[in-house]
Amino acid sequence: MAQSNIKVAVQKFGNFLSSMVMPNIGAFIAWGLITALFIPTGFFPNENLAKLVDPMVKYLLPLLIGYTGGKLVHDQRGGVVGAIATMGVIVGSDIPMFLGAMIMGPLGGYIIKKFDQFIEGKVKTGFEMLINNFSAGILGGILAILAFLGVSPAVDGFTGALVVGVDWMVAHGLLPLTSILIEPAKILFLNNAINHGILSPIGAEQIRTNGQSILLLLETNPGPGLGILLAYCFFGKGTAKQSAPGAAIIHFIGGIHEIYFPYVLMRPLLIIAAILGGMSGVFTFVLLGGGLQAVASPGSILAILAATPGNAGSYVANISGVLVAAIVSFIVGSLILKTGKQTEDLDEAARKMQEMKGKKSSVAGSFTKQQGEVPASVQKIVFACDAGMGSSAMGASLLRKKVKQANLNISVTNTAISNIPSDAQIVITQKELTPRAQNKVPDAYHISVDNFLSSPEYDKLIDQLKNDHTTSKAEEEKKVSAENNTDSNDGLLKEENVFLNQHFSSKEEAIRFAGSVLVKGGYVEENYVEAMIERDNMTSTYMGNDVAIPHGTEEAKKNVLRSGFTVIQVPEGVDFDGEKVRLIFGIAGKDGTHLEILSGIAITCSDMDNIEKMVHAKSAKELMTIIQRN
Repeated sequence: MAQSNIKVAVQKFGNFLSSMVMPNIGAFIAWGLITALFIPTGFFPNENLAKLVDPMVKYLLPLLIGYTGGKLVHDQRGGVVGAIATMGVIVGSDIPMFLGAMIMGPLGGYIIKKFDQFIEGKVKTGFEMLINNFSAGILGGILAILAFLGVSPAVDGFTGALVVGVDWMVAHGLLPLTSILIEPAKILFLNNAINHGILSPIGAEQIRTNGQSILLLLETNPGPGLGILLAYCFFGKGTAKQSAPGAAIIHFIGGIHEIYFPYVLMRPLLIIAAILGGMSGVFTFVLLGGGLQAVASPGSILAILAATPGNAGSYVANISGVLVAAIVSFIVGSLILKTGKQTEDLDEAARKMQEMKGKKSSVAGSFTKQQGEVPASVQKIVFACDAGMGSSAMGASLLRKKVKQANLNISVTNTAISNIPSDAQIVITQKELTPRAQNKVPDAYHISVDNFLSSPEYDKLIDQLKNDHTTSKAEEEKKVSAENNTDSNDGLLKEENVFLNQHFSSKEEAIRFAGSVLVKGGYVEENYVEAMIERDNMTSTYMGNDVAIPHGTEEAKKNVLRSGFTVIQVPEGVDFDGEKVRLIFGIAGKDGTHLEILSGIAITCSDMDNIEKMVHAKSAKELMTIIQRN
């Protein structure tokens, strides 16, 4: 457990560093292009235009990082104070202060955030603008001075030590050994902490002094991943072999390294192929004098070529390093795939990848099975989630309303994935759960959604159904569904279970609070709280529209004593895997008695105007009234 927590903490740290850098990659590319074109060794040397290079790397890029870091912590005011504070480390040093910006930007945002919280409600009317402007200026100025006097020298010394260490590794031929750490770190999603926290800042300093840096090729080299995917093209089986060519193109040309991670997770020994490929590539870069003169992001062969210094030797070195890495990883990967029993469940590997990442993957959908057309004469639509008591019930309620408005005679029900009926024609699930649903009912038409409360897939499906629909036994099923949902329980939503103006530092803290309310109310046993945490870790309980509905797993239904709800208002929001949640509905469902009120909540929350009203409600009764109108 301790190791897992450490890994998650490092992942979050790396993701935060990445969040400061990635929005500004365009500026890095602009600097790289100007450097490649106009410096004395560039494609079109130009003394006047080359004057842009140094100010961009010394002032523009660190200020953008500092501003973005502050804004991540405390929006616009945090960004402004973060930029002011960053100016202190910039002026206090002669090297590009990327590391200093990553420290002072978030620190500036944090300081002004705490100040704003301290004075909240204490400023007299008419003095708000005065206090806001002067507080940002004074605190920003103080932080800039502290950064100039203290942080800048410290970062100078730290960076200098790292540069010396890198030079020592290069001189002793040890740099290829970094692949032993970097390649597994990529699979574990710890690469952002290494890449943006260490490699890029040192690389920028090396570019400034030497014109290029080999460090910028260590993590971005697409060769190891390409070799593994090519090995699957020749020696893989089933879906993995069929999908590998497309994944190779996305990885090599598009630079999305994440797409080959599930292929490694299917055969963990392939990490050896990635490491040996990475080491061979780095050795080749060192041997031939490879390096980049700008950050290559994403790690595409096109980005690497664009950032390569404009001379034949550099192109030969960089291309050779990529090719050698691909060839070595292909040979080793092929041997691994040809030996031993293969259990290639690509969907399961993709799901595992998302769990390791700790948030949604931009490429996970690439591994799901391709869909045909919506079936004709649809009679039964099923919403499915893990437990069948929360997200699926809300989604079903919204779609059922749309089906009724469209005068379609179709049954819309909800259930747990394990209980999806074999005659379900259309199955709707969250993206992360679609592979499981496809395995359960492979002949059904599957729809994946991100936002259960306002997905465009609903209207798209209704339009398709209008074009081809016949009446059937669905009316009878609809009555059965209605009977399951008509156990009116006005007492489920109680004023004492509504909590206003709550603050949470993490989603786990918020979920535990919701669970404790259900325990105290006698709705669930204590074990249910841990099941709520487990359920959200499996698939986020964020529903869209700033709403989350934490509830237990399917196995935890036995811990539910009776149906109950808690409503928690979080005006400032709490992070649910990158999504801001301001309303939390903790749910315990027993025998479907909670479905009617959950349906009302779903319909209410599908309208953002209602969300805003509930977030700003001044009393529990006011908030409950908004829900009960539906």
